[in-house]
Amino acid sequence: MTDDLLELRRENTLSSLAADRLEKLIVAGQLPPGQRINEVVLAREFGISRGPVREGLRHLASRGLVEFVANKGAYVRAIDAQAMLEIYDLRSVLTGHACKLAAERRTADEAKEFERRVKEMDACVKSRDVAQYYKLNIDFHDLLVAVAGGGRLAAFSDTLSKEAALFRRVSLGNPQEMAASNTEHIAIVAAIRRADGARARELGEAHVLAGKRRFEKSLPPV
Repeated sequence: MTDDLLELRRENTLSSLAADRLEKLIVAGQLPPGQRINEVVLAREFGISRGPVREGLRHLASRGLVEFVANKGAYVRAIDAQAMLEIYDLRSVLTGHACKLAAERRTADEAKEFERRVKEMDACVKSRDVAQYYKLNIDFHDLLVAVAGGGRLAAFSDTLSKEAALFRRVSLGNPQEMAASNTEHIAIVAAIRRADGARARELGEAHVLAGKRRFEKSLPPV
């Protein structure tokens, strides 16, 4: 009985690790939307059996990042443009709320951390490092939610953010878009520094809707 429990715990740990690795590959764009996921190859790369990889994929399917197609296997989920526009609208509300709470609840050290983050992103703008800017942008929004607090806010924001990652990278695809995005971040951080919750909410909502407009501009003409 003890050996069975240990094996079960080991399998659960491996499947969690596999899910984390797979999620990072998807969010980073290394497994693009619509791509079939080869469990055998991934199991070999991760140094584990196919079982934990399959369980990890099921976990990501429950979070909307992966979908299973009958008789074909698992694929990175592809979100259409209309669904992405709806996600932007929902994220604008949640981001505005997170900015308001962050402004009201942040500590002095957290305010400094926000300022440090936007300086890092500004350096990426100047060096035209799109990949690093995209990563730091995700980290910045995660910090907003963390400082705001609240389990449900974090859960809803995480779900939408992960879905948006399947498509959002195209809206930050050049230095001009990165510069515009970080100018918006800087304004949000200034409001958080002043503890101005109302202004932070307004700027947070506007920031996401500006991202929506950048995304719409990237779409091919109908």
